[in-house]
Amino acid sequence: MSAHATELIAEARTRLADAPRERLGEWSGRRRVLGIGRARRIVPVGEAWHLGVLLIGPEGVAATGQVVRARAEAIRGYTAESQRARAAIAAAARRGGFAEGETLHLCWEPVDLDAVDAGGSSGPLSMVSGIPQIRWSTDGGIRPLSDYLEEQLALR
Repeated sequence: MSAHATELIAEARTRLADAPRERLGEWSGRRRVLGIGRARRIVPVGEAWHLGVLLIGPEGVAATGQVVRARAEAIRGYTAESQRARAAIAAAARRGGFAEGETLHLCWEPVDLDAVDAGGSSGPLSMVSGIPQIRWSTDGGIRPLSDYLEEQLALR
């Protein structure tokens, strides 16, 4: 028996009701205060349960993007430019109102469950032969959404 992606996600929300959520963030535009430019920041825009490649919110679903741990800006000696970039993102989250050490999600992409239920695809979800499927890695790995959700919920 196949189910719609919308139904499977609704069931997951019910099972996750008492589980803690993680906050979602977005880059805020540059602002000037008294004519002085402020450093860019990442501001909170919502919450979701993190289940692998999915972020399930109270009303919407998104594909996981970048996972960041907020931390205060500090002078550090990095040997790699990528480390410096990650530190700058973490500091932007802290400036934007995330607590020290808090995990947040950035660059997430909304998923259109109606499009999937109509036989199409959105983000990592697609409908294949009437069964909602999820691509759980960029290299492939397609499997039924119901099995994926069950496995992810069992890990909690």
